[in-house]
Amino acid sequence: MPTGTEAAVAREDLVLEITRVFDAPRELLFTVWSRPEHIVRWWGPEGFRLSHCEMDFRVGGNWRFCMSRPGRDHWIHGTYHEIRRPDRLSFTYINDADGHNMLVEIDFIDLGEQTEMRFRQWEFMNVAERNGHRFGWTSTFDILDSYLKTGDREGD
Repeated sequence: MPTGTEAAVAREDLVLEITRVFDAPRELLFTVWSRPEHIVRWWGPEGFRLSHCEMDFRVGGNWRFCMSRPGRDHWIHGTYHEIRRPDRLSFTYINDADGHNMLVEIDFIDLGEQTEMRFRQWEFMNVAERNGHRFGWTSTFDILDSYLKTGDREGD
């Protein structure tokens, strides 16, 4: 996994960056990333659901999820590296299938009643993997957007 100084030299074609504006205050967006009762309601691309969700949401704490659909379980896990409520979250992201270790960094920019989320995941093994994650995260963020609009969130 790349570290701070290596980020500057990461191959840009192996970095995924997505910027998206959500119609929700920054504190709420951060909250739905930080609590398992929320994560299980929006994480995973269309057609998947979290059948397993463990989160020790603290710096150095681990997380482990299983994204499931009929006939397929996809296990992922990682460790939280930075939690700066409500503006930044960073964690490792490891696919159990290949053990490849990546870093996810998310910045939440306050726009009043909206939040700009800047998402970055790197360094991928290859461009095809990056593109697959772009599809998966884009779908996931569509679901997150719908979840934020429902107002049906316990424990906000």
